[in-house]
Amino acid sequence: MITVKHESINGIPLLEVVLTERVNETLPTVIFYHGWTNLKESSLVHGYEIAKKGFRALIPEAYLHGERSEGTPVNERSLEFWDVVQHNIVEFPMIVDHYVKAGLTDQKRVGVSGLSMGGMTTSAILTQYPWLKTAVVLMGSPSPISFSKWLLTSKWQTGAEINLESDQFAPAIESLKMISLDLQPEKINGKFVHFWHDEDDDLVPYQPTFDFYKKIKDQDYGRHVSFTTTGSYGHHVPYMISIETAEFFNRHL
Repeated sequence: MITVKHESINGIPLLEVVLTERVNETLPTVIFYHGWTNLKESSLVHGYEIAKKGFRALIPEAYLHGERSEGTPVNERSLEFWDVVQHNIVEFPMIVDHYVKAGLTDQKRVGVSGLSMGGMTTSAILTQYPWLKTAVVLMGSPSPISFSKWLLTSKWQTGAEINLESDQFAPAIESLKMISLDLQPEKINGKFVHFWHDEDDDLVPYQPTFDFYKKIKDQDYGRHVSFTTTGSYGHHVPYMISIETAEFFNRHL
């Protein structure tokens, strides 16, 4: 059986998904981040598949989402997209530390994954925490600056036209450089990292992510990076990719 528990860690609501008979064991742990405008509950299928392999899966509620909503609907707050990602990045080690201190997480076997915005969170976390063992990026861009420029001309954007080249946004663009995996791919450092993206995705473009993979796959630091391409699913993670994600962690975490 699988146990799903609702927890709150330092004010961060999350779902803990784990095999019932292993609830109190020290386990390798995967933190899985949901997408923009989604809820933690929407990622339970991924948590289930990961937990079935013997891992502790933790699915946090992102800032401004679900239980952490603050007034204006998040889909009307597109300019705060990267603020949400930054919260995820800062909160990641806090969640890990809590579970390590509780004796429930093996600190040497921590993985991260996520879809869409959660995939971008995953790429960003790879630039910040060298102790992370492995990661799976689902339809998330490793290039936050170029994605931001595309984002503001896409169907994600509502409201007035915004020019990211203006001086007003210079500090924000500068801050994104620190979490840009495309600008510091050497931080992958030989880790097993897997990307999945669908060619027909119209919300997070496929080609830039695939180009990033082609650029790094023959480098020493990228020798264990892999990529799965599908077609016809668009911006939706099919069940078979949830299974593939869990199997990847089973091999490498």
